[in-house]
Amino acid sequence: MKKILMTMVAAVIAVSASAQVYLGGSIGVGVSKVKNGEEKTTFKLLPEIGYGINGNWAVGTVIGWGKGNPVSLEDASVNSDETYFKLSPYVRYTFVHSKFVNVFVDGGVDYQHYKGGVNNLEVGLTPGVAVNLNRHFSFVTKVGFLGWKNTKNSDSGLDTQAWGASFDNNHLTFGLYYNF
Repeated sequence: MKKILMTMVAAVIAVSASAQVYLGGSIGVGVSKVKNGEEKTTFKLLPEIGYGINGNWAVGTVIGWGKGNPVSLEDASVNSDETYFKLSPYVRYTFVHSKFVNVFVDGGVDYQHYKGGVNNLEVGLTPGVAVNLNRHFSFVTKVGFLGWKNTKNSDSGLDTQAWGASFDNNHLTFGLYYNF
């Protein structure tokens, strides 16, 4: 057991020393309104960890929590006060590099499970921009989504699917990363 633990510690130190790991996360807040309906406010807290494979490619995951639902889930009967768990593994490709700004696109899977029995699955692309504040800190924003979405409600049996692009405030996050 000690050998396994020491091997894991050595691996974490080696990966961190090679300056390829980033740790951070995002917060998101959105306000939406259904026509002739009430306004809904959503928020999310999304810690994130990633590993840079090389200068262009990285892999990572987001594991987080949120509350509320965007308009796009309104038909699935999600209560606007419901909390959810989120898991989002991704592959990142950075296609514009400069000293201060990197532009990237994340391709991944986004799974959300709402407390009220609704499951939401998205597969697609999310564009983003990283502003390098210094060697260790980056301000990151992601906006939009292009892909497929499926929402299932276990209580009502409702199952909706959609293809398309969304560049609204429900797909907008700001974050701060620490690059080891």
